[in-house]
Amino acid sequence: MSSIDRTSPTVAAKTASVTPASAMTTVGANASGASPAAEPVMALDDVSVYYGDVEAVRNVSMPIRHNQITAMIGPSGCGKSTVLRSLNRMNDLIAGARVTGTITYHDQDIYAPNVDPIQVRRHIGMVFQKANPFPKSIYDNVAYGPRLNGVKRGLDDIVEEALTGAALWDEVKDKLKTSGLALSGGQQQRLCIARTIAVKPEVILMDEPCSALDPIATSKIEELMYQLAADYTIVIVTHNMQQAARVSHYTSFFTAEVDDAGVRHGRLVEFDDTSKIFTNPSEQRTEDYITGRFG
Repeated sequence: MSSIDRTSPTVAAKTASVTPASAMTTVGANASGASPAAEPVMALDDVSVYYGDVEAVRNVSMPIRHNQITAMIGPSGCGKSTVLRSLNRMNDLIAGARVTGTITYHDQDIYAPNVDPIQVRRHIGMVFQKANPFPKSIYDNVAYGPRLNGVKRGLDDIVEEALTGAALWDEVKDKLKTSGLALSGGQQQRLCIARTIAVKPEVILMDEPCSALDPIATSKIEELMYQLAADYTIVIVTHNMQQAARVSHYTSFFTAEVDDAGVRHGRLVEFDDTSKIFTNPSEQRTEDYITGRFG
């Protein structure tokens, strides 16, 4: 997959301090973060996703912009996670799943016959809803990906850099040989983020990364997302509209529709700057959802 193999950003070594939550409250406002001129890293064009004969999501078109956080919101069953998983071909692992339309990464169709899905996931990493550290040491969790890619030297630096980038280094630097499963829930999720960025992807997909966490751990993950956006492009699925408003630059609102044949499928209703989605949406359905009239 040489045509999609690009030089990915390196995580600059950071201190363990994180951006104050107060500084994050304006992220959703376009003037404080989102750049309308930011070039798309990825783009979806008329994308539909099927499970067997069932069309789960229909005709989605939207950009994923460089070094921006894009949130996907909407009621349960509207296809948010299905679309997210299509961005790095995770749906390939589900029997009968297929994608129509085009999803590009730097203008390369990631579903083209000559494209290796393993290489797609090398550049487009994923953090799942439930923290899933391996039953290995903290060190081996982070070093797993680089080792799998053949890296043998400099692993200590890679592990420290990734844990620093995930705002976890100061908390675990003296217990790297301890099992990752011994960490708290929030620490485990940050460990999974460190494991993801250790292989230097360009895009990070996050599927409800805070749904199982308490408010304090959630705040740390949100602050971390804000930091990571300096080096990565992030797409997050969340049921928490306040979270989307706090951390994202762009928001896409999905809903579930029933067509004339009585078939239910997910549809993208609106994509825009987060500030506009939450203050002056173009679609009545978007306003109804964010004001709690349904969903």
